[in-house]
Amino acid sequence: MRQEKSKSIYSKDVVLVMIASFLFMFGTMFNNPLINGYAESLGASSILAGVIVGIMSFAAMFLRPIAGNLTDKFSKYQLSFIGGVLIFVGIVGYIISPNGELLLLFRMINGTGFVLCTVCMTTWIAFLVPRQHVGAAMGLYGLMNALAMSVAPAISINLYKVIGYRQAMMLPAVATLIMIIIIQFVSNHAVPKPREREKKQFKLISVNALPVALLTTCFGLPYFVTQADIVTYVAKMHMPVAVGSFFLIYALVLLLIRTLLKNYFDTVRFGVWFWLSLVATAFYLVVLAYMNNNWMMALAAAGLAVGYGLIYSVLQSTALLLSPANEQGLGSSTFYLGLDVGMAFGPMLAGVVAKVLPGRWFYLVQLIVVPLALIVYLVWRKRLNGAIDNH
Repeated sequence: MRQEKSKSIYSKDVVLVMIASFLFMFGTMFNNPLINGYAESLGASSILAGVIVGIMSFAAMFLRPIAGNLTDKFSKYQLSFIGGVLIFVGIVGYIISPNGELLLLFRMINGTGFVLCTVCMTTWIAFLVPRQHVGAAMGLYGLMNALAMSVAPAISINLYKVIGYRQAMMLPAVATLIMIIIIQFVSNHAVPKPREREKKQFKLISVNALPVALLTTCFGLPYFVTQADIVTYVAKMHMPVAVGSFFLIYALVLLLIRTLLKNYFDTVRFGVWFWLSLVATAFYLVVLAYMNNNWMMALAAAGLAVGYGLIYSVLQSTALLLSPANEQGLGSSTFYLGLDVGMAFGPMLAGVVAKVLPGRWFYLVQLIVVPLALIVYLVWRKRLNGAIDNH
């Protein structure tokens, strides 16, 4: 029963799941910048290496609905445990793979575990806290994810140059193993009520959360382009900036703003966050286009933190608030489906833009997401702003 759950978002169970969420995200995001080069070092062609890099995101788009429906039927602990084991097996598989073909297989195993963990742990956190604190909980959960997504690539890029691909990949394997151990100490396994499981029918998406998925794609596209291509972009444009600090600044600013605003996520309506993030997104894209020093780079990183970093948690909690109590897993999977689309297609579209347009246009053309996000918001603004009333 809802009233039986802890009223504090800082209960032992919540803290343990938060730590576990950081570790599984770290374990997966650590390897993302390395997979392409590692695949080619194993003899894979550039085409196969590209497939290996992208297969996890494309597989996730098809697996999300399945994960969402499973999450609403089974224990969040059980599915998170299975997901953690699959991630661990996938990473160990990377380390021992002798060729690109096996690497592709283990990449898919890793991706399956990643899908289960993202959907299940988000729903697990929402299950553990009172509904009126879902926004604050998702803010903290999103911060753990965002920190892992920024810290892990920064460590991996520097570490593999010193000790090599295989040795570097042992670190995310250990992180994932610790995650599997940590969730054993969570008391509340978030088991759905038998009546809810029996009534649950398979659905591809949560229709109520569809606008959230669309907005997640709009804000996610330039973020994942930046994550994948900013180093190449700076080198191509011969910019005198320390680009290695970009995501460190992003993480620090994100930590600051989420700490300062943590008490407002459950009381401020969606539109306020949307307009703030939309303006910040336009700002950082323009700054990146004309960047020529470290101060401008820092401003762009801060803009990204206010734009994508802030709206990420708001969209995540909004998807849960818009979904019925027995479809929290489906609502979460719908949110992540929007993220998968941005992660899969953003870098692909950016590659086309880089080939056909001058360098300065690389980020300016991404401003197209601003009017697209605005259209989505205006069409569904009543539903989105009303989500806060569902606490």
